[in-house]
Amino acid sequence: MNKFFLIICIIISAFVKANEIKFHEVKKLENEVIQISFLLEKVSFIKSYSLVDPSRLVVDVYKTNLKSSVSEVYNYPIKKIRATSENGITRIVVDLYEFINWKKPTQSFNGEQVVLNLELTNAKGLKNNIRDIVIAIDAGHGGRDPGTVGSNNILEKDVTLLIAKELERTLRDTSGYQAVMIRNDDDTVSLNDRYQSARRYGADAFISIHADGFRLESVNGASVFIWSDESSSSVARNLSEKERQRIQAQIKNLKSYDFNEDYARDLYPNTYKKKISQSKVLGIKILDQLKRDPYTKLHKKNVEFADFRVLKSVDIPSVLVESGFLTNPGDAERLKSKAGRRMIGRSIFLGIHNYFKEVPISGSILEDYQNYLNYEIQQGDVISEIAIRFGVTVDTINKTNNLKNKSIFPGQVIRIDI
Repeated sequence: MNKFFLIICIIISAFVKANEIKFHEVKKLENEVIQISFLLEKVSFIKSYSLVDPSRLVVDVYKTNLKSSVSEVYNYPIKKIRATSENGITRIVVDLYEFINWKKPTQSFNGEQVVLNLELTNAKGLKNNIRDIVIAIDAGHGGRDPGTVGSNNILEKDVTLLIAKELERTLRDTSGYQAVMIRNDDDTVSLNDRYQSARRYGADAFISIHADGFRLESVNGASVFIWSDESSSSVARNLSEKERQRIQAQIKNLKSYDFNEDYARDLYPNTYKKKISQSKVLGIKILDQLKRDPYTKLHKKNVEFADFRVLKSVDIPSVLVESGFLTNPGDAERLKSKAGRRMIGRSIFLGIHNYFKEVPISGSILEDYQNYLNYEIQQGDVISEIAIRFGVTVDTINKTNNLKNKSIFPGQVIRIDI
C-alpha cells in the first residue's frame, strides 16, 4: 500500500511541476483587436476576470513558473502589462486607460509550444469591462464513428451535428454569447480532444449533444446527464459501460501538452465540487425547457448521472443531452425533421440562458440583465422562425421592435424580450 501511495505521489508531483511561462508579444489584429500572447510548455488551469477601479484585466495561470517578470508600457487603451509568479501561480495584469471589450484567454498548440492569447478591443461608452459568455458545443460522434443507426437509417453523428448547428446559430447571432464548435463537419474527433478543446477555448459551459439507442425500440424520450461515478438508472449504467469500453485506449493517449483533468480533480477538489453543483443547475434548466417542448417526450423527468468522461472537466459546468432514442421510430422521425431538431436546440439555448441569469458571470451581459437580448438578423431570417428559436411570439417581436408592416434586413439588430 505504501509503495502504491508513493507511486501515485510521484505521478502527481510530475503533473503539478510548474511549467515555464514567458511573455511573447503584443500585436494588432483586424478590427482594432489587440492580442497579448504568452508562451507555455503545456495547457494550464486558468482563471481570468476584470476589475473596474482602476480598470484592468487579470489572468491567473496555475502551476507555472514565469521565466522573467514583465513590466511593459504600451499604447492606449493599454497602460501597462505586468506579470509576476508567486507560489506557483503566474498573475498577468493588463492595466487599462478605460473600459474595454475582451475575450477569455485561449490556449492553442503551435507545433512547439502552447500559446496563451488574450484579446481586447476598445469601445466607447462602456460602464464596465465586458466579455461574451463562451459556450463549447460538442456534436457527438462523427467521421469514422457514426454512433447509433436509427430505425430509418438516420445516423447519430448527423443528428448531433445538425442540432449543434441550430444551437450555434442562435448563440452566434445573439449579443453577449460566443459559440465554439468542437466539430464543424463530419470529422473524427477523439474523446480527449473534445473536453480538451473546451479548456483551450476558455469555455464557460460545455454542452455535449447525443442521440441514444437501445435494444427495445419502445424506449424513447430525451434525457440530460451530468457526471458521476454512480449511474442513476439502468439506461445510464448501460451508456456508461458502452462509454468505458469505447474510451479505454483514448484515456491513455493524452498529448504531452494537454491538461490532465484527472489529476486536477485531486488538486482542486473544491473547484470540482462547485462545478458538479453548477452542472446540475445547468442540467435542470435545460430539462425544464425540454419539458415545455411539445415535440419531445422525456425519458427521465430529472437530471441523470453517468460516467461520461467528456463531462469530467475540473471547472467547466458540463452536461450531455440525449436528444432521443434513434432506435425508436417516433424519436427517429422527430430528429430527422428540422422542426424537431430546432426545438431541441431551442431548449438547450434557453436552458443555458436561464442558467447564466441565475449564475451570472461578472462582466457579462447577464451580470445586470435587463430581461432582453439583442439579435442580429441574418440572411434568410424570418420573424416567425426567430420567434420559434427564442420561444416568444411573432406579435411580441413586432410590437417590441415596431416592425408591423415593415421588412427586416441582414445586419439589423432587434430586441428579444426574454
